[in-house]
Amino acid sequence: MDERRRSKRIELSSKLLIKRLDTEGDTKEVDIEVVDVSKTGVGFLCSEALEIGAVYEALLTIWTKEVLHSFLEIVRIEKTEDSRFTYGSIFIGMSEIEASRIETYSTIETMEG
Repeated sequence: MDERRRSKRIELSSKLLIKRLDTEGDTKEVDIEVVDVSKTGVGFLCSEALEIGAVYEALLTIWTKEVLHSFLEIVRIEKTEDSRFTYGSIFIGMSEIEASRIETYSTIETMEG
């Protein structure tokens, strides 16, 4: 598989609560398991079926226990063997300061690894 990511991905043990923003109706918060994260996006596992192209509000807890408020657009979906879904998403409108926090962690992890 060709690597299409613009930034190095790092693994981060965290959870997100997401709410769909681009449609009317009930807001549903869903716990997800973060698989990897970079300054441009996040990969995660979820038992709920989300839609490609949809934008969700996210609260990402990073390694410092800080919570980054962000918006995610779903760009990739794969169904796993255990009936969960693996999603790839990109950050929409993330501030450069918050993106640089993720990049800093990536740099430290690379140096230690």
